[in-house]
Amino acid sequence: MIAGTWQITIISGSLLVPLFAEVVHTENGPVKVRGKIPIQGLLMSLIILIGIIVMQIEQSQSISTQDFLFGILPVILASFAYPLGNRKMMEVCAGRLDAYQRVLGMTIASLPFWLLLSLYGVFSTGLPSKDQTIQSALVAVFSGVIATVLFFKATDQVRGNMQKLATVEATQSLEVLFALMGELIFLSIPIPSAWSWLGMFIVILGMSLHSYVSHQKTTVQQIRSKKADSV
Repeated sequence: MIAGTWQITIISGSLLVPLFAEVVHTENGPVKVRGKIPIQGLLMSLIILIGIIVMQIEQSQSISTQDFLFGILPVILASFAYPLGNRKMMEVCAGRLDAYQRVLGMTIASLPFWLLLSLYGVFSTGLPSKDQTIQSALVAVFSGVIATVLFFKATDQVRGNMQKLATVEATQSLEVLFALMGELIFLSIPIPSAWSWLGMFIVILGMSLHSYVSHQKTTVQQIRSKKADSV
């Protein structure tokens, strides 16, 4: 459920575009302009999000409203904070720091929050069990280190193009598919229902359309850039 809710970040990233500037090639040379919300990309992201919601329908019916709210509200907040922090770091660093250094910097800067959260957890529910510690360590290594570094590296390569950046952020939606495949292979969960298969199809369709729209817009921008250079 948390993994599905986290996919809201693919829309959050698109909504944050006006907060940043991008370089546009004009007849007078490159100019920095305030970014505009990519409407087409946002529509494709909504298709992906609909697919995620369809995949999560059955799970959402098995939890209480209180658990649902306590689970979804922090994730919605994080879905804006994550791309905002990443994009702001890219803007401030301007290529001076690589993905590893940016991840390290953001980790160190957020340590006070994690320490306070850990203390709250210890005093409210006690120390984690051995299994929880092992699972947290695995998530920290595979998701927090490996996946985050790769993701930051990808976003760094397209930091000057908000359309491509939105497309890279939209690829996070595939984590739900990979998580489902991992559960099928390693945890032997039951075969997904028809709703889950429908949701997966919608996600794949949305990702394909997102990539197509991004490619089309990039091609148009390149043609305009060449015309401006020739003039």
